[in-house]
Amino acid sequence: MTKRSYISQHSSVDGDEPVLPPDPALESMVRRIAALAGDRKAEDVVAFDLRGASAFSDAFVICTGRTDRQVKAIHDSIYEGMKHDGERLLPKRTEGVQEARWILMDYADVVVHIFVPETREFYRLESLWGDRPRYDVEDVVRGAAAADTPGFATEAE
Repeated sequence: MTKRSYISQHSSVDGDEPVLPPDPALESMVRRIAALAGDRKAEDVVAFDLRGASAFSDAFVICTGRTDRQVKAIHDSIYEGMKHDGERLLPKRTEGVQEARWILMDYADVVVHIFVPETREFYRLESLWGDRPRYDVEDVVRGAAAADTPGFATEAE
């Protein structure tokens, strides 16, 4: 069964929005990417569930780096982390690495957008997808950033 046929078979009665069950594997991947971004102090990390709304991806992860250098570091963290994780994932396509103003990493199911503040404000992707459900990634981002901060104790310690 294709994604498209699944969505059409499981659409809500009034036809507004498809009702899709949670996807633990997708959520795990989104949270892993968010944590890797948090390792490099990414700011304003948000993740949207696009299942049923997008034909090209199931989720977006959007984050900001303060400078083009930090944007590149966030990209490198995600790239290396996903490459060396259990599934050894590489993005199908990566764009914007040279300029590092907006780097896009396409992992098929998840598309990652890493912006500098001005570019994120200009394109405002959150306003395009703001009506979609969000994944709660704040805890993994905060946990990754806290683990890198000397003298900061996490709840697990």
